[in-house]
Amino acid sequence: MAPDEEFDNEKKKEPEEKEPSEKPEEKKEIKEELEEELKEEVEEEFKEELEEKTELDEKAELDEKAELDSEAELDKLRFHYRGFTLDELRKMNMDQIVQLLPSRARRSLKRGLATRQKKLIERLRRAHRAKKRGKDLIIRTHIRDLIVFPEFVGLKIGIYNGKDFNIVEILPDMIGHYLGEFSLTRRRVQHGSPGIGATKSSKYVPLK
Repeated sequence: MAPDEEFDNEKKKEPEEKEPSEKPEEKKEIKEELEEELKEEVEEEFKEELEEKTELDEKAELDEKAELDSEAELDKLRFHYRGFTLDELRKMNMDQIVQLLPSRARRSLKRGLATRQKKLIERLRRAHRAKKRGKDLIIRTHIRDLIVFPEFVGLKIGIYNGKDFNIVEILPDMIGHYLGEFSLTRRRVQHGSPGIGATKSSKYVPLK
């Protein structure tokens, strides 16, 4: 072999030294960039979760407000007497109801009920029990000075007006009033045309 060829083979046999591909400063920069990207991704995910939670909370608050508004509206539509509903009034005893009535009704009840009024109340209570069983009774009475109590609501009473028994269904708005207020003893007077000869001008009314 020629000496030049031997020298070339020795060069080939020698291991080639690899140049460092990346410097330590570049590695640090790459690590920092990766960390920043990860932080940004985590922050974005956290923001999205917060936005979703706030949206859900807002929807829940709106639903609660709507429910409260609907309950308030329903409560307004319900009947109230001096701040109490009909069910609450029915649960009260007589002394508690008397304290809620107007002064005139309170005074008459403090003096005590007459025997005829007590008998009528007993009849009305029997009618109330019969209504629960499905029987709709009409109680006729001449007593006009009895005060309407909450337990009478829903019953039908025939109240005498001096000529007829006017059938009245007791409504919640009637509580505290007297029965006679709902069966008037007088009618509205409506005059017709005058008869022939009743007045001077009616003499010349042509006959039809």
